[in-house]
Amino acid sequence: MDGEFAIDVAGMTKKFGDRVVVNAIDLRVRRGEICGFLGPNGSGKTTFIRMLCGLLNADGGSGTCLGMDVLKDSERIKRRVGYMTQRFSFWEDLSIRENLDFVARMYSVPGRRARVDASLERLGLAGRQKQLAGQLSGGWKQRLALAACLIHDPELLLLDEPTAGVDPKARREFWEQIHQLAAEGLTFLITTHYMDEAERCHRLAYIAYGQLLTSGTVQEVVDGAALTTFEVRGPDLPRLAGELRGRDGVQQAVAFGNALHVSGDDAAALERAIAPWRSKPHDWKQVRCGLEDVFIHLMDRAKDNFPQ
Repeated sequence: MDGEFAIDVAGMTKKFGDRVVVNAIDLRVRRGEICGFLGPNGSGKTTFIRMLCGLLNADGGSGTCLGMDVLKDSERIKRRVGYMTQRFSFWEDLSIRENLDFVARMYSVPGRRARVDASLERLGLAGRQKQLAGQLSGGWKQRLALAACLIHDPELLLLDEPTAGVDPKARREFWEQIHQLAAEGLTFLITTHYMDEAERCHRLAYIAYGQLLTSGTVQEVVDGAALTTFEVRGPDLPRLAGELRGRDGVQQAVAFGNALHVSGDDAAALERAIAPWRSKPHDWKQVRCGLEDVFIHLMDRAKDNFPQ
């Protein structure tokens, strides 16, 4: 092992023209840890991942990935990292087995046939190994992509929105596999937009407009936001939300199913703002702030990095 951290970088920066798409990001991920990498579309998540695995050259920063210099050792890093892209990127006119065999050839995997057999069994693909990749459902394509990422025994997996478009059952099975692999020592950096998936991660990092806004465990992220949130139930909640939005102390008034979540980071100001409505027919109660409340709160305060 090359130290405690699989990823240990500081000041990672990338520019495209005048636009800074990743701005001096620091990130540490321990070996065997699942780190959720969150942020809105266009926030710089994919760019950051591509810098880590050597597909893009960073314009600034330093640090290590799997103990190797993230700027100087990109070719060596690639051999020990698995990268699963947002879109299915394998050959649809080849079978599952043929796809895995091809990837194994690219990595010059020793004992290739045995390794492919083992990968098929491990990911539950053996019974479908002759099926063409183009005929697979989203969940089975996901399994194939994960199997291909693992074929060369990487130490770190970078997964870019791996469950987009996958049904809930397949998503749950995928996360069970991820946790099993992490328990065996594999490290993960996973981008996702799903809050239930974020809560399955050991730690989180949230970026917007190229800036790292928060990081830590779920509890640390929620506590760090210091948001006070009330859940409101009763009639005509859209009208109530409209009346509350924009009042001093109210930073969010958002529908959650049959309820309304009203939040602010100044508890006293929020109490004053909602006081005129704290009566029947609406039922108010203070609730634990959720990740979605936190991320919307952070996003509202982030500065757009697109030149105006």
